[in-house]
Amino acid sequence: MQITLTHYLILSAILFSLGLYGVVTRKNAILVLMGIELILNAANINFIAFSRYGGMQLDGQAIAVFVIILAAAEAAIALAIVLNIYKQFKTVNVDEINKLKE
Repeated sequence: MQITLTHYLILSAILFSLGLYGVVTRKNAILVLMGIELILNAANINFIAFSRYGGMQLDGQAIAVFVIILAAAEAAIALAIVLNIYKQFKTVNVDEINKLKE
């Protein structure tokens, strides 16, 4: 059996669906961030798969590297925000944090 573009797209759709489910249903901010990371990884798989099977040479890999850099920056900034929210409200439950004025 040979791995084709369809296999990569199915894997990417499953990862994207799991990430979207995690973002929509979770109340913990850390788990929401993990869902966003799954969505970004699904996009990376798509970039690499279309680069491999679409004849884009190294364009897909270059875009995937930029997405990985973006995900690392997002994780660092989001973690700092979550730590500040926990310090102020003593919870990371996104439903309980309804006013961020102060």
